[in-house]
Amino acid sequence: MHLEQILIKPLLTEKSSIETENTNRYVFKVQPKANKYQIKDAVERMFDVKVINVKTAVLPGKVKRAGRSIKKTSSWKKAYVKIQDGQKIELFKGI
Repeated sequence: MHLEQILIKPLLTEKSSIETENTNRYVFKVQPKANKYQIKDAVERMFDVKVINVKTAVLPGKVKRAGRSIKKTSSWKKAYVKIQDGQKIELFKGI
């Protein structure tokens, strides 16, 4: 799996913003098959930071209604990446 394929997108929610400010931990949506070592390597190479640890969570899909039928969204994986103090990841450049 290539580095660009491992990280899908950063999760920018109110909860993840508070987590980033308090503990210097960023949250990303990642490929379900990616392991912690691959996620660490991808973040270090893409953002040029030192990763201290990675915690992952697999979130189950939800049941949604579409008219009469019921559909299920697929489950997905998110990673909490803690980086070294004093470093930061610029998710928005040029704003």
